[in-house]
Amino acid sequence: MTGEHHESGRHTGLMARLRNYFLTGLVIAAPLFLTVYIVRIFIDWIDSAVTPYIPVAYKPDTYLHYSVPGFGVLVALLFITLLGFLTANIVGRRLVNMGESLLARMPIVRNLYRGLKQIFETAVSPNTRAFKTVGLVEFPRKGMWSIAFVVGDTKGEVVTKIPGADDDLVNVFVPTTPTPLSGYLVFVKKSELVLLDMTIEEGAKMVISAGLVTPEYAPESSLPVEPIALREAEQRLREAERINPP
Repeated sequence: MTGEHHESGRHTGLMARLRNYFLTGLVIAAPLFLTVYIVRIFIDWIDSAVTPYIPVAYKPDTYLHYSVPGFGVLVALLFITLLGFLTANIVGRRLVNMGESLLARMPIVRNLYRGLKQIFETAVSPNTRAFKTVGLVEFPRKGMWSIAFVVGDTKGEVVTKIPGADDDLVNVFVPTTPTPLSGYLVFVKKSELVLLDMTIEEGAKMVISAGLVTPEYAPESSLPVEPIALREAEQRLREAERINPP
């Protein structure tokens, strides 16, 4: 009986170690695999959109007899940079204005173009404060709190139509789990918004993981106090009594 019990314990210990090894390997391999997979999908998507417009004579696979992943991404980056350089001068700006005036004559396309342009101008502007602050809002009802990304102050007609707003509203984006790219635009009063110390990246990780990944936080009041020796504590006490006698 003792031998069988000992053998069973060894078998259970071996299985536990194998399980721990597997879970450790999974924690390392899964994020690495998913990162490579997502990056590869993104590169292939840009390559498939850009490569057909590149002349055959300039494609590296014409001479190497195999495709070079990421060549379309490189061409796209060079093209966008060159476009920005040309737009910075007078001639390029005139060409852009001519193209925009042409799009302005198209009923549906002009609205789409103007909306997208305004979004990108706001997103890439160095002066914008969009998506730099994480907060908590009571959403979708009182008593239920949701992570929200602060976009900026509310402006325009919305401020005048909400009772009691008085220019005290902010636009917040409440993301959904596990895809933070979708969510809700909510207008809340600044007094009802609880700001957090976590970064946008930490807030996004918390949303994506459904709260499984929570950033570490240590309030100042809960920080551990550095221990001191008893003799040093008595000396400090005597100094305090000498300065402020009872």
